[in-house]
Amino acid sequence: MRTVNSLKNMITTLASHFTSMLLGFISQAIFVKTLGTEYLGINGLFSNIISMLGVVELGIGSAIIYNLYKPIAEKDIEKTKSLMNFYKKCYRVIALIIFSLGLLIIPFLDILVGETNISQNSIILIYMLFIIDIVCSYLLTYKRSILYASQKNYIIDIVHIAYLFILNTVQIIILLNTKNYILYLSFKIIMRLAENIIITILANKKYSYLKDKEYKKLDKKIVQDIVKKVKGLCMHKIGVFLVAGTDNIIISTFIGISYVGLYSNYYMIINALSTIIGQIFTAFRSSIGNLLVTSNAEKSYDIYRKLQFVNFWFAMMSSIGIFVVIESFIKVWIGEQYILPRLVLLVLVANNYVYITKLHPSSFKEAAGIFYEDRMIPILESVVNIVMSIVFLKIFGLAGVFMGTFCTYMITHIYTYPKFVYGKLLNKTYMQYFKDAGKYLFVTIIAGSVTYLLSVIIQIDNNILQVVKNILLVLIIPNILVIIIFHKAEEFKYYCELAKNFRKRAKNKFITAK
Repeated sequence: MRTVNSLKNMITTLASHFTSMLLGFISQAIFVKTLGTEYLGINGLFSNIISMLGVVELGIGSAIIYNLYKPIAEKDIEKTKSLMNFYKKCYRVIALIIFSLGLLIIPFLDILVGETNISQNSIILIYMLFIIDIVCSYLLTYKRSILYASQKNYIIDIVHIAYLFILNTVQIIILLNTKNYILYLSFKIIMRLAENIIITILANKKYSYLKDKEYKKLDKKIVQDIVKKVKGLCMHKIGVFLVAGTDNIIISTFIGISYVGLYSNYYMIINALSTIIGQIFTAFRSSIGNLLVTSNAEKSYDIYRKLQFVNFWFAMMSSIGIFVVIESFIKVWIGEQYILPRLVLLVLVANNYVYITKLHPSSFKEAAGIFYEDRMIPILESVVNIVMSIVFLKIFGLAGVFMGTFCTYMITHIYTYPKFVYGKLLNKTYMQYFKDAGKYLFVTIIAGSVTYLLSVIIQIDNNILQVVKNILLVLIIPNILVIIIFHKAEEFKYYCELAKNFRKRAKNKFITAK
């Protein structure tokens, strides 16, 4: 059942994010052409500020989902109800705090935005719509947690696909017909509320006891466990923002809001890929949580290695794809004038690889509830990111901002995952961690170098055909090298066998249906 739910979650997650990516590219192209780079920069900057305000959530959701795994598996309805009620109260308080903090930032907007042709009143109104949107995201959303904890992510994904289709379609119509950014943002708020209401109705239908008004007071030990994990998670939340959420603020403050707009195009493509991959591993997280509760360290390590192979493949393919394809794609998508220097691209690709390879050990760490033990690491990451980003910016310009992010990502690879995932969770050594990670990095560098050289050697005058050629190279060359290098590896054989069994079952079902 665990495997079936994981596959369902993975398939619907992929569908959801491919839909988001496709519609997002269309919407972004129309956004740039109708509103321009300044509005794109404002959009990116305010999204970062909203991420900062999201730190207030402190990881309460993750802590409660972790505590939901066991009562749901044991069908303990009373404990589940108590946890859900606690979650509801927490999120209402969080929504109020975020709204209040958001208002306090308004006097500093002119400093953060810098020089722009957009009026001050318009900037404040746009910012308030961003605030309302995040507040709405915390209202009625807490019931998603029970679907996540019970491995029913696919229900949320199906609703989200419908949300994305309606939202992007109407927003595109708004841009083309009115060029009104205020109306564009307002409709997003309406759709946010509609999505949350629908998911709440579905959760109530599937778990009817959630509508009960009577519930027991949450056990003190559980509250203490949640508080302990939140203490650790709040550091992680702050760290995530200061690592990933400050880039646009630094760029806007030191270089200019227009560069935020230029980077936003690259960020959209890279983030679309990393989000899709990230959600795949999120889909596995509840199953990993169940695995860690019911299995020993050796069994957990066996599953870890198999997932690590998939993680490597995603990291390799996405990183090589970005480096080889993105420039030719941007030329066709929005124009050659939006291409950034090659050094910036190289650093962004390095960041993408390091970030993607964090996803799979992070899934194990979070599923195991390891939040408190490394609570000080995000603070170190935050300091390193801000200091190094500004130092490197002075030397390398825009690329330097992302070099600081790279230095930060490496901290978890060098310390957190070897110690807490390999050491504490899987009973393995530091050396084993670096051996497992090192072999995949080496293969990625070789595959990336060969693919890029071929893309330079094989040139086509037509821009669209150039994109197609580069995509084909990315799909063919790295995969051929992976087959050659790993065809005897246990992990590779496992997935080949899995594919054969899936094909047999599909064939048998087809024959039976006939």
